[in-house]
Amino acid sequence: MDIMTTVIIVTVIGLIASVVLVVASKVMYVYEDERIGQVAGCLPGANCGACGYAGCSDYAKAIVEKGAEITRCVPGGQGAIDAVGKVMGVSASAGVSKKAVVKCQGYTCNTGKKYDYQGVSTCAAAAKMFGGPGDCAYGCLGFGDCVNVCPFGAIQIVDGAARVIHEKCTGCGACSKACPKLIIDIIPDGAKPAVLCSNKDKGAQTRKVCSTGCIGCMKCVKVCPVVTADEQGKAVSVKNNIASIDQELCIGCMQCANECPVGAIDIPNCR
Repeated sequence: MDIMTTVIIVTVIGLIASVVLVVASKVMYVYEDERIGQVAGCLPGANCGACGYAGCSDYAKAIVEKGAEITRCVPGGQGAIDAVGKVMGVSASAGVSKKAVVKCQGYTCNTGKKYDYQGVSTCAAAAKMFGGPGDCAYGCLGFGDCVNVCPFGAIQIVDGAARVIHEKCTGCGACSKACPKLIIDIIPDGAKPAVLCSNKDKGAQTRKVCSTGCIGCMKCVKVCPVVTADEQGKAVSVKNNIASIDQELCIGCMQCANECPVGAIDIPNCR
């Protein structure tokens, strides 16, 4: 077989393969709406999961193909909503801005440790060892699982406990999901107080483990001027030895915080 014959055979095989590939691409082609890419480009790309989808691309696909609400991107805020709305030909407004709040003030100056933990340096691992090394069984473990999952660098460990950087927080909720103690809440942003404690023990026991732990004394409830519509409760309540504040009812008068004898109530972004 001379070289020309070889070249011809190879060329013919190449042409046949090309035809097969072209036919296959036509037969197996899956159409994707070009708006998916456009919508994805309007999102921040944090892939935090606050929208309820696996990531920004998955959320973009759900918007275009399934008609998902365009207001679910918490980190993107109104800017992302407007951009996505322009692509989709709709308009919407973002809800109330939200921020993360750590319901614990378990800094080294307020609480101590019951043992020296030497295991894997994660909150999830430490929590499995008798609830963690801290004196308070409900408090922040301080190993930074929340820090590691935050896509915006909005949380840090300060003096043994997690603290939110208010200006950076987008309220995506990634930190809340990562906390094994479930002490990080996502609440409406604003000048309203929150209970910065999660201890459910009786007051006497709480005082033994943390100087700023809620003791369930009810003083906050007594001074709260906001009464529910049915007059059966107030904006502040105490259940299971721990106070809580209804952020929708609260008017931010700060009477509960001023009355609290242990300093367990404060405006989160003031810390």
